[in-house]
Amino acid sequence: MTTEAQSKKRLYSSINIGLAMVSIIWSVHIYKHITGYTLSSYGIYPRAMDGVLGIFTGPLVHSSWEHLLSNSVPLFVSTSLIHFFYKRVAWASLLFIYPLTGFLVWLFARQVYHIGASGVVYGLIAFIFGSGIFRRNIKSIILALVVTILYSGYIAGVLPYKEGVSWESHLLGAITGLLVSFFFKNILEADEIKTDPWANESTEGQYFFSRDIFDKTKEQRRLEAEADDVDYIG
Repeated sequence: MTTEAQSKKRLYSSINIGLAMVSIIWSVHIYKHITGYTLSSYGIYPRAMDGVLGIFTGPLVHSSWEHLLSNSVPLFVSTSLIHFFYKRVAWASLLFIYPLTGFLVWLFARQVYHIGASGVVYGLIAFIFGSGIFRRNIKSIILALVVTILYSGYIAGVLPYKEGVSWESHLLGAITGLLVSFFFKNILEADEIKTDPWANESTEGQYFFSRDIFDKTKEQRRLEAEADDVDYIG
């Protein structure tokens, strides 16, 4: 399979995963709309044992269509970007960000039901941003800049500025995403690994100059030549 074909396959796979994530929260909301159930009790209720289940179910529940729509696009975009550009750690990062964000909300947030995927979204966006800081290669820095431009307005979401908004989920999700990006910073993708064109020993003798031509001084070369009884021209 050619590189172009592999890239297309990877792109389609990443998009499908993003769509699958969005499809799950839409399915839950459609079920809620059809049945008339509120499902709010499946949210995270901090420091209560019956609220522990919400760590896993809370992000799937949304209060309204507007709430659902506001989370759907960034969830799709961030999930797709991570699975395309950080394939090696994509699932692992999601499996850390999703429950850890919920657990921190359960530990520290106000004692009300916290619902919606926004905490996970903040975690995924923060992961992409943090990868740019910690990996420090061109790809990760550009991706960090892209999400910064697209979602700069999300910064206000970590502050208690609006009634009825779980700013704690936003803040703790962002912190979780940054921590996970730091944890996985050394697990590099194939295109992030620097290769040395001189490293292949089989290329010895194929070049006019020796491979260490810029690593040694003229004096060092003279001494080596004398030691090997080789004529030296400098």
